[in-house]
Amino acid sequence: MATRIPVVSVVGKSDSGKTTLMEGLIRALAARGWRVATVKHHIHDFDIDIPGKDSWRHARAGATVTMISAPDKFGVVRRVDRERTIDELVEAAGPDVDILLTEGFKRAGDVRIEVSRAARSDELICEPDQLFALVTDVAYDVGQVPVFGLDDADGLASLIERTFLTATPPVAASPAVSAAPTGSGA
Repeated sequence: MATRIPVVSVVGKSDSGKTTLMEGLIRALAARGWRVATVKHHIHDFDIDIPGKDSWRHARAGATVTMISAPDKFGVVRRVDRERTIDELVEAAGPDVDILLTEGFKRAGDVRIEVSRAARSDELICEPDQLFALVTDVAYDVGQVPVFGLDDADGLASLIERTFLTATPPVAASPAVSAAPTGSGA
């Protein structure tokens, strides 16, 4: 029986930089050969298709499951009667990933990395004993919790790799994966 893949949750207040950190972690881990799955928690309804396009129209017409298939991608949108648990999300990520990074699951999951930006807030949402690491530009007293700067996704990726991804990456690092940051804030 396969073991459960590690789940690392990036949490923080709105506009603290969670998505920017996620992008950096994904790039750093993928560049090292790890297969990364992600899930973004959203408290409101959402669409992943463009309004007016065929799959969007199918869903609006009443389809319970809408699938989009192309030579290089496959997407499924399924109406559900409740929010999925972390374990269900791990199962949905499939067997061909090494780690699941989540964004925005403030209270779910055991491994939390909080992002806190001085321009946004001077208070953490987690207690130090709930944190795996802290990414910040504020001098918090969090005891033995590892603290990283806002632009140190690579250092954080190294900690994640040492702690949860101890085997050799299953795939060779792709030269097409760029470590350069894109966008700003989240």
